[in-house]
Amino acid sequence: MFGIMILIGIKIIVEFKIEHPHSRNSLSAWEKVIKQTDYKSFNEMRRTFPSMDYVGHRYTVFDISGNKYRLITEIDYTAQVVNVKRVWTHAEYSMKKNADALRRGKL
Repeated sequence: MFGIMILIGIKIIVEFKIEHPHSRNSLSAWEKVIKQTDYKSFNEMRRTFPSMDYVGHRYTVFDISGNKYRLITEIDYTAQVVNVKRVWTHAEYSMKKNADALRRGKL
């Protein structure tokens, strides 16, 4: 199948960019790559984003801006859909309540 990934939850990214202006360039670059590529698997996507991780058997987490921010997504490779769930600062990502929710698949 030739196409591009469908990005859902862009409003979450837009709002984060407003609150954290230093994240704009990195998040915009991530969006551009996602919208221009059709990844068929986690391993294929990881070739482009080597620091991404799979957490809680549900979420794919991207390190953004040299690990200053964490972009949490759910990805359906068959449907070619990336659903943005959260964007957190590194400090927010490290908070126990957020780390626990992520591991339990409760975002």
